This record gives sequence, structure tokens and C-alpha cells, in this order.
Amino acid sequence: MYEHLVSFKFKEKLSTSKEQELLNALYSLQTEVPGIMELTAGYNETTETDNIQGYTLGLRVTFTDQQSLLAYGPHPAHQHFVSLLDGLLDNVIVVDYPIMNKLNS
Repeated sequence: MYEHLVSFKFKEKLSTSKEQELLNALYSLQTEVPGIMELTAGYNETTETDNIQGYTLGLRVTFTDQQSLLAYGPHPAHQHFVSLLDGLLDNVIVVDYPIMNKLNS
């Protein structure tokens, strides 16, 4: 299994309707993109305001395998979501890693 973590930093505060549109598009990926086991997304509500650095939307996707993760990027549903971000982003952080069942000794 592979984990895909994304933090989004927007140029300016989004309207409530735009926030909901982005969340709807993200959650639709779970039914449209093969290989997604679990997907969660949401807007940052942390009280650790010194640490958020302007990143307000988080995404976590668990894929069945690396091949599914690699096929996700060019998938039309993902590309639709990317198009919704056009002109809105200041920065994005992406972390992909294999899920380990135990620590290597």
C-alpha cells in the first residue's frame, strides 16, 4: 500500500462554495480512480497556528499499490480536480510513501 499526502496553500481565502466544490471533487476521486482504498480531505482546524504556514487544505489517499499511485496523476478525474485549482495555489506539499507493516530492524 502507498500513502499520498498533500497540503495546499492558497493565494487567498476561498469562498465557502469554492471550498465545498474542491472537497466534492476530491471525494469523488475515491469512486472514480481505481486503486484508492481510502481518501480523507478537509480544511485545517489546528490550534497550532505557528505551524500551519498558510496551508489550509489537507488530503490523504491510501492506494492499493505503487502502480495505482502512479496511474492517479494522469487520471481524468484527478486532472479535473487539478483544473479547479488553476490560479488559486500559492504552494503545494506532496509526500508519497509505502506503508510499512513493521519497522525494519
